Amino acid sequence: MNAIYSIVITTTSSKAEAEKIARALLELRLAACIQVTQIQSYYTWKESMNVDDEQLLLIKSKQADFTDIQECISANHSYEVPEIVQIPITDGLPQYLQWIDVNTSRSRTASD
Repeated sequence: MNAIYSIVITTTSSKAEAEKIARALLELRLAACIQVTQIQSYYTWKESMNVDDEQLLLIKSKQADFTDIQECISANHSYEVPEIVQIPITDGLPQYLQWIDVNTSRSRTASD
């Protein structure tokens, strides 16, 4: 199977920000499903070690939409450099992958 589907990962500093990003992605039909869970992140930023509670978003989508997803997250994110990474889905239940297709189908205009 060609990896046309993906999981995009990002984190936010608050549940409210995670919900804002999730709703924006769903409204734009850039994601079929977004799971949000609280995590604790350990990282280095500007030469200082940090430990923060964050919200992790697992965004189920299509690889072809990554640029639009990245732009949507960036436009709604408070971090200077947000984590936005894409992981290919190399296989999955065919019905689930079809469900992703149905829920991320957007009308295309002549300019697309």
